[in-house]
This record gives sequence, C-alpha cells and structure tokens, in this order.
Amino acid sequence: MPNRLANEKSPYLLQHAHNPVDWYPWGDEAFEKARRENKPIFLSVGYATCHWCHVMERESFENDGIARVLNEYFVPVKVDREERPDVDRIYMLFVQASTGSGGWPMSVWLTPDRKPFFGGTYFPPDNRYGRPGFGAVLERLAAAWREDRARVEESGTKVIEQLREYGGAGSGGRQMAARMATRDALEHGYVGFRRMFDPQLGGFGRAPKFPRPSVHNFLVRYHALTGTEEALEMVLVTLREMSNGGMNDQIGGGFHRYSVDERWFVPHFEKMLYDQAQLAISYLEAFQITRDGQYAAAARDIFEYVLRDMTDAGGGFYSAEDADSAADPVQPHEKGEGAFYIWSWKELAAVLGEADAAVFAFHYGCGENGNVDHDPQGEFTGRNILHSAHTAEETAARFAGAHASAEGSRPGGVDEIRAVLRRCAAKLMEVRAQRPRPLRDDKVLAAWNGLMISAFAKGAWILNEPRYAVAARAAADFLRRHLWCDSRGVREDGCDSRGVREDGCDSRGAREDGHESHGAHADGHESHGVLMRRHRDGESAIDGFLDDYGFTALGLLDLYESTFDARDFEWAVTLATRAMELFEDPENGGFFSTTASGGGTANLILRLKDDYDGAEPSGNSAMALLLLRLSRMTDREDFRTAAERTLRAFTSRMDEGGTGLPQMLVALMFALAPPREIVLAGSPNAELLAAIRRPFLPNTIVMRAEQAARPMPPVDGKPTVYICENFSCKLPVTTPEQVAELLE
Repeated sequence: MPNRLANEKSPYLLQHAHNPVDWYPWGDEAFEKARRENKPIFLSVGYATCHWCHVMERESFENDGIARVLNEYFVPVKVDREERPDVDRIYMLFVQASTGSGGWPMSVWLTPDRKPFFGGTYFPPDNRYGRPGFGAVLERLAAAWREDRARVEESGTKVIEQLREYGGAGSGGRQMAARMATRDALEHGYVGFRRMFDPQLGGFGRAPKFPRPSVHNFLVRYHALTGTEEALEMVLVTLREMSNGGMNDQIGGGFHRYSVDERWFVPHFEKMLYDQAQLAISYLEAFQITRDGQYAAAARDIFEYVLRDMTDAGGGFYSAEDADSAADPVQPHEKGEGAFYIWSWKELAAVLGEADAAVFAFHYGCGENGNVDHDPQGEFTGRNILHSAHTAEETAARFAGAHASAEGSRPGGVDEIRAVLRRCAAKLMEVRAQRPRPLRDDKVLAAWNGLMISAFAKGAWILNEPRYAVAARAAADFLRRHLWCDSRGVREDGCDSRGVREDGCDSRGAREDGHESHGAHADGHESHGVLMRRHRDGESAIDGFLDDYGFTALGLLDLYESTFDARDFEWAVTLATRAMELFEDPENGGFFSTTASGGGTANLILRLKDDYDGAEPSGNSAMALLLLRLSRMTDREDFRTAAERTLRAFTSRMDEGGTGLPQMLVALMFALAPPREIVLAGSPNAELLAAIRRPFLPNTIVMRAEQAARPMPPVDGKPTVYICENFSCKLPVTTPEQVAELLE
C-alpha cells in the first residue's frame, strides 16, 4: 500500500511512496501527530539521484522489521533537500557541528517541536563499516525518549540556542563591520587557495575531489585584476585535468558530481544541473582569456548534453540524473553505480571492431580486464571508465601505419585518429542509448535554472552560438510562465490573485510577514509577486528562497547582456527589489535564506544566513553581486547600500582568509574595481558586438542606451558605443577597431 508520499510531486519522495515506513512529508500533519502522540520525529533528508540514499532505502526503509520500529516509536518524515534547502540547511548544520561531517542521506531525530537531539548521515541496517546499525540506533533513541525525555528535550533546546547564535553571529557577525573588506581580503583568499592547490592533478584539497567553480570565478578575476599568472594557471590545470578524467562523460558530455580519487578518474556518476551550469562558465571564461579551443570544446560538450538530455519540452532545465542504473534490462531493479557509462572490453570490440577498439581503448585508457584498480564495492569489475589517458597526438604516434580503419584507409596522422575516435564515440552512443537510463529528476528548480540561463547566455556571446541564446530565452520564459506569481490575475498554473493563499501569494496587500505583494516602497520603487521554487508535473509549488531570487535575477542580467531584451532587465530589477523586501536584514547586513514567516517556512525553528560558497554559491554572494551590478545599471542607491551592507556583514569572514567565500570575494572585487560601463546606442552590428565580447571584462556592465540611466544618443545615426570609466565617458566610437583600442 502506498504511504502519504504517493501524493507528492518530488521524484525523491515518490521513490519512497511504497516503503513500509509510514512516511509523512514535512508539514503540519506530521508535527501535529508528533505532539499528539508525544513521539520524536525521525527526519530523513536526501535527493532522487543520491547513491547512498538508495542504499539506505533498500537496506532499511524497505525492511519490515525496521519499519515497524520507526512507525511505533517515531513519526517518520521525508524531505527532498532540493525542494526544501531551508530544512536541509538547518539540520545539516546540526549534523556537521555534532559529528564533524555531513552528507546525504541525512538522518536526524527531533523533538515534537522540531529541535534536533541526535543525527548522522547513512546508517547501515546493522553494525558495519565502523558505523552503528540503524535498528540498534532506533531502539536506543526510543528508550532514551521514554526514560529520560526531559534531558533529551533540554539537549534540543541548547542545540537551537547554539544554532540561533550561529545564524545571527556566525554568518558575518551580529553587527556589521564599520568598514568593507579591502584588497587585503583578496590577497588572503588567493594565498589560501594556492596552499590548497594540487599542482600535479589540479583541484583544491585531497580526494575525494569536488568541483567548486566559484573558486575558478575568483581566481580568474584575481588574475585579471593583478596579472598574477599563477592564479590563472591553477584554474587551467584544474579544468584540463577534470576534462581528461572519468568525471567527464567522455562520449556524452556533461560532468559527474565528483571524483572519489585524486586523479578525477573514478567518479560518483550522478549528474547535477548546477554543476553543468557553473563548469560551463568556467570553461567559457578560460577560453575567453586564453583563446585555447580545448576549453570551448568542453563547454560545448556540456551544452549539448543539457540540450539533449536535460531540457523540458517547454524550455526549462531538469535537475539531475542518477548515479545508479540497471546493467541488465531484464533485471531493472538490480542497479549498479555507473552501469550506464562503463564498458567491458568485449563490448568495445563487438561494437567497434577489433582495430578501431584498439585505437579507442588506447586513447581512453581501457583494458581487457577493466581499468579500475581500487573497487571496494566491486561495481566496476571487468569494466572500463573512459578517460583521456593519451592525447590524439600520442594515439596517432602509437598507431601510425599500423591501423586500418573501417573505410580501408590507414590513419597515419592526428586528423585520421580523431576521425576514428569520433566514429567510435558515435557508435557507442547509439549502443548506450539502448541501455536502461539512470533515473532523471525532472523537476525544474528556479535557482538551478537561473544558473543554467547564465551559462547559455554567456555561451551565446563568447562562442557566437545563437542556439544557446535560444535555449536561455526558452528557460527564462518557462520560469516566468510557470514559477512567477505576479499577483495581477488568475494564472493557468494556479497562482490565484483573488485572495490569500497558503503559500503567501496575496494580491490584496499586507502579508503575515509584513511585506506587501504590490505597492510603493519607501524609496518610491514598486515590486510585487512571488517567485516559486519548483515546477513538476503541471504543479508549481514552494515559495522561492534567497538563491531562487538571486540566481534567477543574475541569469536574467546575463541574458540581457547577451540579447538586450528589456524584459529580462526589468524582471531582474523586480526580483532584486522583491528579494530585498523578503530576505534582507537591513540592521545587521546580509540576507536570510528564508522569509520571516509564511510561504511554507513558518514551521522552521530558525532563520539562517547562508555563508558558504560550496557546490553552489551562497545566496548572500549572489545577492551582493546582483545588487552591485544593478546599482551601476540603474543608479539606484538602495541597491548599492544593500550590497555594501552585505559585504560589510561578511567582512570578518573575508578577512580571515575567505576560502569559504570565493564568490563573495568576486562581489568584493566588483565593488573595489573602477566602475566601467559599455552603453550601446542604436542597433549594434555583429562586428561591434564581437569587439565588445572578445576580451574578458568581468567588472564591466553592458547595456543598451534605452535602459541606461542617462541618455546616450547614436552619433550621426550610426550604431555607437560609449565606454565609461570612473564615472566619466570617453568620446563615443562607431567602429570595432576603435572599441578594441579603448578596451585595451
């Protein structure tokens, strides 16, 4: 029999809909049951493409005995961390503080009023891997609740006090710094990343190695600011090694989540949209700086993967693909990690033929007995993970004059070898397409789509590829159509302007949290509407969080600078204004991740300010950069002062070294750099645009004269470029050569 999760839209929750565990979704029904029956809450947080979440489900949540204990002594609650990052963030902070590490699945036990008192991540069903068994943990915690409830509740209360202190003080300090961080913070950040850097294999830190593109963003901008070649080289080495490794899907494009080793070779095979978006930008900017085609090729491979496999028919981008899939279609429930992507020697020979297989195997490091030496789970036995073990030049030298291609020619040079490799990849992709696919999490998230819109918009103008602008445009239209409740009328997706809704979309004025859904601000500016976080299966739900507003608005600004559609600029301004209403802490600086109340967040035990640029940039870093860009584009003082308050709130963190806040350091660089604006009057031709877009100008804004705060007319009726620096404009120019000279 299905449990309550069968009524949810989240693919992760639906995966658990037929467990014998009596799961509840996060919400009042579960909390009321816990209060009424005086039971602790067992909170399980994960996501649809999480390998160890699947393992814990198979081992424990499908176990009838464990389910009976859970159902008798606890109220089991399941949360998709991608839908509810607010819930995940609070309890992950507790788990990290109490155990020294975190991850998913996350398992936390709460009092009926949602205060945590015990937590961890994956628990095996019985004692193994040096971890206590889940069943035994449940029995001990149930006994502790029965026999010493007062002490458990006291522990939970103390935890909340500590977390609240962190939420107010740890995230930048209770009081804003009297000054904003200076260039010294940039120097400290650079030195910190230089110490962490692996000069042989790239990346920052030891295995497992995770991509952290916000570090790339900081280092390439630090290079542009200071001319420090080592800063750029750290990024280029990392990008090359990642591209060559098994973490990169060598024939299908796109990057897996992380590498379990230091060589970027053995990946954890899930693919996340936010990784594709941010890494695409890293490779694009590397190409823009170096003009080396290998970085452009890597970005194109990412884009082709997203367009092929991760794009909704309506234009939105899906969230993720699973690490696990069935190796045998006859046994669809027997899944293994990476089964969709790995190859045996026999498969390669059968698909490619012996001759082509030899070339392909040499280039991609395949062996007759597989190529994974350290395989503790035994999932890659006899299988090969494709990685660029040798260059095309090395492969050509190895096989020159000794290989007959399928067409009968002898590929004695690099071009011929590349043709063989392309032919082999195409054949393998055809075969791979017939395999059981990994589960695709097809929910559309506003924040992650905002990141992907930025990537496609930048790809359109850096690579001069109109298709990418079309993709970014379609996604922006999807978000506006399905996830933006503007309070002005009844919409097809159910955003009803006729009255107060449970999610807080209220067209009548004041909301419970004191904000208005429309109307004049104190500074005379107006905003209205609510951005929803998630759309899936025809339903839009969950009021957006800070990162939804920040990432979406930044994506719209990047799209505006690519296509100059005024609608994108105007909506970005609206989202930024609305985010200030809903999330800003004007007294202490910075932004909370959630609203004060309403919008589905009323049942949270505290509000936090996100302050770590990890797999994704923090919402505060995004808002700081967004408001700085908009302040230059609009001359709005409220944007500038809010951005400066945010930077001052995080000054102490940046001064301490800043390696936790590389994207905030990017915003600081933008604030400290001499302001530069490029304003286009008239209809710029392709040559003028190419001259503007060729150099890497990270602290420059580009806009049409129609949106500029000051009038700038065309000269003699010709398309004209105004380049303004340090609040003064140079003489307008009308030729690409003049533009290039001024930008140098």
